[in-house]
Amino acid sequence: MAKSPVLAPRSEDFPRWYQELVNKAELAENGPVRGTMVIRPYGYALWERMQQGLDARIKDAGAQNAYFPLLIPQSYMTREAEHVEGFSPELAVVTHGGGKELEEPAVVRPTSETVINASFARWVQSYRDLPLLINQWANVVRWEMRPRLFLRTSEFLWQEGHTAHATYEEARDYAARIHRDVYTDFMVNVLAIDVVPGRKTPRERFAGALNTLTLEAMTGDGKALQMGTSHELGQNFARAFGTRYLSREGNREFVWQTSWGSTTRMVGALVMAHGDDDGLRLPPRLAPVQAAVVAVKGDEPVLAKVREVADLLRAAGVRVQVDDRVDTPFGRRAVDWELKGVPVRVDIGPRDLEAAPEHGGTATLVRRIQGSKEPVRVDVLPGLLPGLLEEDQATLLRQSGELRARRTSQVRTIGEAADVAAAGGWARIPWAAVGSEGEDELAARSATVRCLVAEDGSVPESDDAPGTMALVARAY
Repeated sequence: MAKSPVLAPRSEDFPRWYQELVNKAELAENGPVRGTMVIRPYGYALWERMQQGLDARIKDAGAQNAYFPLLIPQSYMTREAEHVEGFSPELAVVTHGGGKELEEPAVVRPTSETVINASFARWVQSYRDLPLLINQWANVVRWEMRPRLFLRTSEFLWQEGHTAHATYEEARDYAARIHRDVYTDFMVNVLAIDVVPGRKTPRERFAGALNTLTLEAMTGDGKALQMGTSHELGQNFARAFGTRYLSREGNREFVWQTSWGSTTRMVGALVMAHGDDDGLRLPPRLAPVQAAVVAVKGDEPVLAKVREVADLLRAAGVRVQVDDRVDTPFGRRAVDWELKGVPVRVDIGPRDLEAAPEHGGTATLVRRIQGSKEPVRVDVLPGLLPGLLEEDQATLLRQSGELRARRTSQVRTIGEAADVAAAGGWARIPWAAVGSEGEDELAARSATVRCLVAEDGSVPESDDAPGTMALVARAY
């Protein structure tokens, strides 16, 4: 008799599979207010690993961390017209505090361009103060009508970078550097997601920006998910807040600015990009636990060997967790580790102690990503596992690229692009064949131009650069 599946099959009901996996892998659950979420410890451990990887890259790019208020005077939001228009439908506004009506309502931070510019206007006086490179790790609130855990919630966690520069060229190049050296590098080399870097169309770019650079990931059902953005803000916010500097020539000039951010949506992307019918599959470079060393039974010699092997693997640089919950059936624990996507499981039982005693016994090595199971001598495990984990990392990235290549089609008409998107794929179509009217037509068929890319896959220098292609898909 076949065992009942733990999760709804991805091929039959992808949204249900996603929700069940987020729940059963103990990543998150719905909060008490509609659209909010509780991130559980295992889900937060993933976010912490993401924070660490991104934060190191952000600091390598010269930015420093700071913190700015959650509550923003409503008047700040109205100073930049496109910005307030873009965010008005999503704002949460505080009108009372301490039992009294506030003299001025306060907006709960949807993003921090306005409140940070109020500080930048004070901090920047001279060209010697530039470039000013600031990053913030925080929460934001954008009232969401159709929430889904990690992907779209009314409150989410993120980092947001904000910078001021002396020239347009410096700001443009820094936005591109963040896009390339922080986001693309992290998502490809740590998350193992073969993202597409591109340029947003004028219709899709950030409210108040001159240009938005994006990274789009393909999910397991062929849709698109925006993973991070980097914006060239020009001088719009500088003019609105009077952020000026005294140049070397003695002139008062407005600064040129950027902003950029990535969110807890990356956790959802990880699930959707790499998960299978048995649960998560975590890239080893990200995984909080790279190897679970599991006691099959509760015999003291077994438990002692489990602890010994765990220590050997830690000494080899592997992130290890010991599973000695022998009062819980082994089969249930094995399913739990599969759901949580731990790359390697090392199972040790009484029979393993009896095999190859001259080499310290054996263990059963279970590889989540390769789907393999084999006996391995204990004494070779510390030298073996680091290489296998790197192999698994490369496998996930390769599979991500193969999925995208397999489900991306070159088309010539808007109708063909919409059909490809409806069938669960991405379409590449010349941007010249789309334009703003074509975007309207695609929107009517639930598809969007996710980004503009050059024919060779690079980011085009302008919206109308020769040979620019539009990447069309349905999106989460």
